[in-house]
Amino acid sequence: MSTDAERGGRRGRTDGRLGASHPPTTGNTIASSTRPPAPAEQRGGALLRRRNVLVGFLFGCGIIAFVDEAVFHQLLHWHHFYDRSTPAAGLVSDGVFHAFSWFATVASLFLFADLRRRGALSTRRWLAGILMGIGAFQLFDGVVQHKLLGLHEIRYAVDLLPYDLAWNGAAVVILVAGVLLLLAVRRAELRGSRADDG
Repeated sequence: MSTDAERGGRRGRTDGRLGASHPPTTGNTIASSTRPPAPAEQRGGALLRRRNVLVGFLFGCGIIAFVDEAVFHQLLHWHHFYDRSTPAAGLVSDGVFHAFSWFATVASLFLFADLRRRGALSTRRWLAGILMGIGAFQLFDGVVQHKLLGLHEIRYAVDLLPYDLAWNGAAVVILVAGVLLLLAVRRAELRGSRADDG
């Protein structure tokens, strides 16, 4: 007397001659034909997802540094990047700061193109990274560079409190928006993964 597994194997071979391959059955359980992702593939997918956020973060840092330099340094003349020395030194520090903003922006665009070439671009993760980059850079500027290191202030000969509140408050709002967007993306991906498993 043949077992269920043997009958299932013969059924699979018979179907193979007809060009339709079905997995053999064992008892009442049908073996899954979907290969679970290998650990290396899982690590690669997680790395690409993180890279989307990091590329957006770098782009956000570059963009907000460019806006700071163009608007507050050059158009409004409110401050230089380094105001603890002569105006000439301040101009040199602005040049270095400007170079940093362009390097970060251009490098992030090359990395963005690489993500698209790999077919691994997640636009919402990238946008979340941009918001977090803008917020984190502006908050770092407002707290560390303005207050802790004293490299420069937002503006001089005025009451700084409203300026500091607006500068750092906007940074916190943008940073929190980026974090919330990233959490929403992760929840949506988790629900999609569970639906696929179910």
